Amino acid sequence: MIKILNYNELDKIFNRAVNYDDDSTGLREAVANIIKDVRVRGDAAVRDYELKFDKVDLNNLEVTRGEIDEALSLVEPEFIDLLKRAANNIKDFHAKQVRNGFIVNKDDGGVILGQRVIALEKAGIYVPGGTAAYPSTVLMNAIPAKLAGCDQVIMTTPPLKSGKINPNILAAASIAGVDKIYKIGGAQAIAALAFGTESVVKVDKIVGPGNMYVAEAKRQVFGHVAIDMIAGPSEILIVADDNNKANWLAADLLSQAEHDVNASAVLITSSAKLAHEVQAEIETQLNKLERCEIAKTSIENNGKIILVNNLDEAVNIANEIAPEHLELCVDEPFNWLGKVKNAGSVFLGRYCPEALGDYYAGPNHTLPTSGTARFSSPLSVDDFVKKSQFIYYTQEAMSKAAQDVANFANKEGLTGHAASALSRLIAVGARREIE
Repeated sequence: MIKILNYNELDKIFNRAVNYDDDSTGLREAVANIIKDVRVRGDAAVRDYELKFDKVDLNNLEVTRGEIDEALSLVEPEFIDLLKRAANNIKDFHAKQVRNGFIVNKDDGGVILGQRVIALEKAGIYVPGGTAAYPSTVLMNAIPAKLAGCDQVIMTTPPLKSGKINPNILAAASIAGVDKIYKIGGAQAIAALAFGTESVVKVDKIVGPGNMYVAEAKRQVFGHVAIDMIAGPSEILIVADDNNKANWLAADLLSQAEHDVNASAVLITSSAKLAHEVQAEIETQLNKLERCEIAKTSIENNGKIILVNNLDEAVNIANEIAPEHLELCVDEPFNWLGKVKNAGSVFLGRYCPEALGDYYAGPNHTLPTSGTARFSSPLSVDDFVKKSQFIYYTQEAMSKAAQDVANFANKEGLTGHAASALSRLIAVGARREIE
């Protein structure tokens, strides 16, 4: 049963940060060995790990056009249409994020400054597969990459025991415009994307969620490639006034609890009556879930209902927790939005459950977890671009700036820098003594 606590009974706000120095389970070493092996043996190592972990003996790692066409024929037309509607919503939202470079012409002439926005050439996407297949993850990760202008979007996902990929995953990949798909899961997939193999294209950045092996592998390859984030267990925090339906709030909490036994579902309210109603509703609804045991463990270990004095206190606590998903189930939710400083995605009002954002609304569902919403952002088009600056000075403009550059360099003791700048003064016959 979910616990009901007064805020003053909490010792501290929940610490959900991962301790990467603790390798008592041997996870870090195991992942390091997989990465090293894939770097050395390439496809052979990948196939060995697929046989070991996914129990599939693969001849070819890449999904063929024929396999994609077969998958499309197996998926219900109604679901294909739904994928397309969701994809259009995601495209419409993320298209607003596309940035252009800029050029600055200085007023005194002879100086042009600018910034270019350049798409990453190859984006790698990891998508969980097998029994836990998430076509929504394909759309949320691939569509921003395509809008950014990446030359290639490369996807890896674990195969089924048959050696094939879940048809819904392939249908989503086709709709999103993924260029290459590989039948690889786990840490071996991350290693293959980061370093390349005979079959797998080496990418510039890896995005997408996964299990603890995937998360640890992303952490270890960072620096060789970029990553989006190291995602922790899913989280939902609901701030609710007393004008709410307990069954709605209970359902929203359970929607995250069913993800993972380590998921976190928290309700903050000033209404003791509502708190007890939600507590009872959770027990009623739990038994109706297919993933009942997972959700039950999550609720018992990590679920909380926190009683506060007022909504201001509730929002302050939410900012301290910095949740992945924050529902503001309150009157006039837009009046409270400006007070939210730390949250991955905010769901406003009573008719906006978190599940709407997972699949359909358009904003991204790849969000910062474990309190990292204090300093990081949802996945976006920005994750698939880099920026480069440029500077142009005419001879006359450089002659005006050379002395200032030299003076600054000499203050830092870098006389070579000063000489480089002043050499341009010599070129125009205008050298002055250093001040």
